[in-house]
Amino acid sequence: MADEKGKKADLKIDGGGKKKKLVIIIAIVVLLLIGGGGYYFLMGSGSNETSEQAKSSQEASGGDSDADQNAPAQIGTALYVPMPRPFRFNIPGSTRDRFIEIRVQLLVRYAEDEENAKMHIPLIESTLLSIFSQANADDLATSVGKEVLKEQALSAVQLVMKDLKGNETVEKVLFTGFVMQ
Repeated sequence: MADEKGKKADLKIDGGGKKKKLVIIIAIVVLLLIGGGGYYFLMGSGSNETSEQAKSSQEASGGDSDADQNAPAQIGTALYVPMPRPFRFNIPGSTRDRFIEIRVQLLVRYAEDEENAKMHIPLIESTLLSIFSQANADDLATSVGKEVLKEQALSAVQLVMKDLKGNETVEKVLFTGFVMQ
């Protein structure tokens, strides 16, 4: 009998615990909903006020402001032209020769420049390979040496493209992979 009373008491305690858990879960859900609603209200209304303020200040100034006239010209979307294969070559170092593998992409701004770069990939590859093969392994072991190599490559590619097309075409030479062994 004592065991039956103990079991009944345990059952009553467990039943009360489930109700408490349910109340706590409901309270947490309600708090999350209130917090999310408050965030949405504050962030949503803030962006509307700033756009309305900008419109009213532009209308007050007659539509054209000095900031609009001094704004920089729009730059085209960044387009990336990957070189079809990585550059693999050996270069001399002070202690021994090193094997280098460089993966390159060219940053251009306009679709016309992208087409020009793609059309002249063999010439660009040849130019890059001649620049890369002049490097020294000791210089390329540092980040400064890699940056100098990028700048030399950019100057050479821009010079070649300027001779061909009349504009520099390529804005940056990017190393997307660099392995030295």
